[in-house]
Amino acid sequence: MTRLSGKIAIVTGAASGIGAASAKLFADEGAQVLAVDRPESAIEQAHAGNNAIAAFGCDITGDDAPKKIVQAALAKFGAIDILFNNAGVSGRAFVEEMTDAQWDHVNGVNVRAMFRICREAIPALKARAKEKGRARIVNTASVMAFDTDYGLAAYCASKAGVGGLTRTLALELGKFNITANYVCPGAIYTGMTRTNFDNPEIRAVWEKKAALRRLGQPIDIARGALLLASDEADFITGHELVVDGGLTLRT
Repeated sequence: MTRLSGKIAIVTGAASGIGAASAKLFADEGAQVLAVDRPESAIEQAHAGNNAIAAFGCDITGDDAPKKIVQAALAKFGAIDILFNNAGVSGRAFVEEMTDAQWDHVNGVNVRAMFRICREAIPALKARAKEKGRARIVNTASVMAFDTDYGLAAYCASKAGVGGLTRTLALELGKFNITANYVCPGAIYTGMTRTNFDNPEIRAVWEKKAALRRLGQPIDIARGALLLASDEADFITGHELVVDGGLTLRT
């Protein structure tokens, strides 16, 4: 299928996990993709040989990162149809023991950098929507945007922030035919979670919690992002798409 034929997308956190799966899926569906991740990541190798994907090494928290990312996409492809802010970090610490640096790091990556990239990309998205009739922002949050667990104060706060940011973007940008939505992954087997889920006992607990009795895979979230990025989502905006295999169905 070619649901993104003729589209140009930016995907952050694209060296592995959800971001890598999404960049590949977007490309398979016809998009040209600027795949962004830290320079020290495997971003250059992750999509080697895929002519539809251009790798771009950049720390999204850098002062000039938003401008560099948007300018790279415009220089390479000439426009931006889809901005998929997927990059994120986690970390555990009880509030009583959490340092300012730990709080700032998680929130700096997960919501501040996302806000700054959105702000930088909006003019290009407006221009594309005026030309083509639509443009998209898709952000990665988490089921922890509305749930919680021990030691996740910074992570939960940041992901709740993603929801608030995205809903406000949807309200402000709707009149320009730009939609903004966010996907909320559940328990997904990625590089960030592998250490825990490679433990058979931990894996079994989380598989049992989900209605579908399995962990999610990066492609499961990529497919959700694809829906929100596609023309099929023309009347969906400000939406929280939970992709968790039924993990949060029970209290």
